[in-house]
Amino acid sequence: MTTNNLQIAQSRLLLPAGLDPNQLDRAFATLLGPGVDFGDLYFQHARRESWTVEDGIVKDGAHSIEQGVGVRAMSGEKTGFAYSDDINSAALLDAAKSARAIARDGGSLQPHALAPNAGRALYSSDDPIDGLGNDAKVEALRRIDKLLRALEPRVQQVTVSLSGGVDTVLIARSDGVLGADVRPLVRMNISVIVESNGHRESGYAGYGGRHSYAELLADGKPEKFAREALRQALVNLEAIDAPAGVMPVVLGSGWPGVLLHEAVGHGLEGDFNRKGTSTYAGRMGQRVAAPGVTIVDDGTLQGRRGSLNIDDEGTPTHCTTLIEDGVLVGYMQDTLNARLMGMAPTGNGRRESFAHLVMPRMTNTYMLAGVHTQEEMIRSVKRGLFAVNFGGGQVDITSGKYVFSATEAYLIEDGRITAPVKGATLIGNGPETMRKVKMVGNDMALDDGVGVCGKDGQSVPVGVGQPSLLIDGITVGGTKA
Repeated sequence: MTTNNLQIAQSRLLLPAGLDPNQLDRAFATLLGPGVDFGDLYFQHARRESWTVEDGIVKDGAHSIEQGVGVRAMSGEKTGFAYSDDINSAALLDAAKSARAIARDGGSLQPHALAPNAGRALYSSDDPIDGLGNDAKVEALRRIDKLLRALEPRVQQVTVSLSGGVDTVLIARSDGVLGADVRPLVRMNISVIVESNGHRESGYAGYGGRHSYAELLADGKPEKFAREALRQALVNLEAIDAPAGVMPVVLGSGWPGVLLHEAVGHGLEGDFNRKGTSTYAGRMGQRVAAPGVTIVDDGTLQGRRGSLNIDDEGTPTHCTTLIEDGVLVGYMQDTLNARLMGMAPTGNGRRESFAHLVMPRMTNTYMLAGVHTQEEMIRSVKRGLFAVNFGGGQVDITSGKYVFSATEAYLIEDGRITAPVKGATLIGNGPETMRKVKMVGNDMALDDGVGVCGKDGQSVPVGVGQPSLLIDGITVGGTKA
């Protein structure tokens, strides 16, 4: 945690409400005592905006400011939680009383003196919203619309959106940890619909990260991603029906890591394993994937969408190895599940807002590179599928079963990429799929910064990634036998 972040957090969250940082001691005096093992206070100020231009016309412009405090008390496995969207002494004490009343069962705890906790400096604390005028934001979106229409006469509809914001958080814990973070986040989405002979198809591209609008719009990135959205739409115009059956699948690098995130990552979060509901529960030290498969969760990457200087409990983020050379070696942990499992927190305690409870969640989850080339993988396949991009998917944490739809995929025939296909879905089981990995590519890439992860009704920004993978024997659902 930088001194600047602490000063910004105090100025935005405490002092305008008349709360001196020393008054946090009063809240802890109310929250703790007999019946409580641990307590924390989570203050948040969130400022966000979004702009949408459809066919050159501004369709939406929104700006919001939200703030509040969440108060948590723990007693063994039991958690008491209360929150208020008012930040003042009375509201804070009321929330502390409510949380304590829910949780009281354990021993007696006295708070430690608060001391700033060292964090990281992975992104600027500047507010991106103030860094660029509204007219310039709208004009940047309109330029994308004009570009796409100039590039391709078959373009029928263009929707471009820009979103940005900054979250300022301050966390005070009963064990003396005092943490603060100022988290910028920006993103651009581009969607295009093309039509040929009465047939319409769409393409999408998006990107972002924890930086300014200036960086988001620099170096020709909007034009690059606009062309990518158009390319996908035109490919889909030519696509034929996807085959069905069990076949080898080559996954592309980067965003296809969303399958890894869903089918494997969630099963490695601490709460599911403590409760025994994950397919990976009780398997520490066992082989759960093919040799050469190493998967990490890394919240320390500079400027990435899923990165955090500290997590939402004030713990500095880490690079946590989850699977090493096919062997399960770690879980992602928040403080509660780590304590109950006799493990160390890994900086994965996350929450959507002050009004939500902390859970162990992913940050940037990806597979490390191997030694094979993508061309080598494709040459080895007589008949199969090359899946480049994915849309939505579903996974059952307990069984590991998943279903994912491919938004861009191609046939592989006699070692060559041939026709694009539409309507392909991948159906399988996460652990089984990881055991069927035959080649791991040397082209590891992270996604472009658009990941959103949902769990128990909460959404948080995340990153995914992987190298190209050859997986032997995935069930492909399609419309052509």
